[in-house]
Amino acid sequence: MKDRKKIAILGSTGSIGTQTLAVAEEQGDIDVIALACGGNIKLLEEQMRAFSPKLVSVWNEEDAKELRLRTADLNIPIRTGMDGLIEVATLEESEILVTAIVGMLGIRPTIAAIEAGKTIALANKETLVTAGHIIIPLAREHQVSILPVDSEHSAIFQSLQGNEGNRIHKILLTASGGPFRGKKRDELKQIQVEDALKHPNWSMGRKITIDSSTLVNKGLEVMEAKWLFGVELDQIEVVVHPQSVVHSAVEYEDGAVIAQLGTPDMRLPIQYALYYPSRRPLSGKRLDLFALQDLTFERPDTETFRGLALAYEAMKRGGSVPTAYNAANEKAVALFLNRKIKYLEITDIIQATMEYCNFYEHPNVEEILATEQEAYEFIGSRW
Repeated sequence: MKDRKKIAILGSTGSIGTQTLAVAEEQGDIDVIALACGGNIKLLEEQMRAFSPKLVSVWNEEDAKELRLRTADLNIPIRTGMDGLIEVATLEESEILVTAIVGMLGIRPTIAAIEAGKTIALANKETLVTAGHIIIPLAREHQVSILPVDSEHSAIFQSLQGNEGNRIHKILLTASGGPFRGKKRDELKQIQVEDALKHPNWSMGRKITIDSSTLVNKGLEVMEAKWLFGVELDQIEVVVHPQSVVHSAVEYEDGAVIAQLGTPDMRLPIQYALYYPSRRPLSGKRLDLFALQDLTFERPDTETFRGLALAYEAMKRGGSVPTAYNAANEKAVALFLNRKIKYLEITDIIQATMEYCNFYEHPNVEEILATEQEAYEFIGSRW
């Protein structure tokens, strides 16, 4: 009998977290050792009853008190705050940490998990965007694998298998183009929250759906790909592919392009990360090549969707600028979702914040978090 997988999940009530638990349920040989979420305690209670973890964590003490009352019969310890996240991330019994938490909250627990020797199944972009210069060398030092869970990065990772000794010429990072593909800036002036939340292909959380519509999400993925795959920024080319069938590709120095194709189903990259290097059967719709009418590819419109161009600029400038970019986007998207700013102001805020924040050439964790706070305070004073 094969050994059972033992996992912990940061962000268990979000889109990636719930789909990770769906994979665990379907496969039947994954033990869910620990769970952490922000504040969705109703769903967390359901997860606790379904998977019987040894430890859970929520962000604030009020939610923890209520959850303790609701689950008094379970005798499962409930922690809070950053200490709780780190305890979940480093719990001795777990082997794999799925980091599906949103935002820079993921940095400290990911570092702690690497230092504890855990394999990282990474779905938290911000960890590498803001702290890749810390995370990647640390993972090498501790001989820890970082396995990408994002659909595109998983596709690149899968396309690299068996070619580790060969030189990458280019990474082709695909993007659906989001709900506003083909539109110009004048057409986006009156966009409402409901319009931006209608993604044509993927079912995702609210923030990442907005990020996909602005192409900021693709900008974050460019930054992440640079760290994950050790390539130069000019080796990463974004390709708009509306059908979301080619999830990304690698072009090698001999001109061969190897791609990973499939239906839009996040369970596949999640399951691949959990069982790497093995593949397992997975229920769901299969890709039918005969049913495909067209596979089309376009260059991204970086004048209309300035979030992508600003991401390349942030990464070229380096240091703490990617942190300013990311923090500004988090705040701007929250303001847009709360109907405090207009859609096009999201990238205006990102650009202004990148120019405003103090520059750290090689920021440590404290300086990364200080940049985040500086960005938040700047935006709070202006918008």
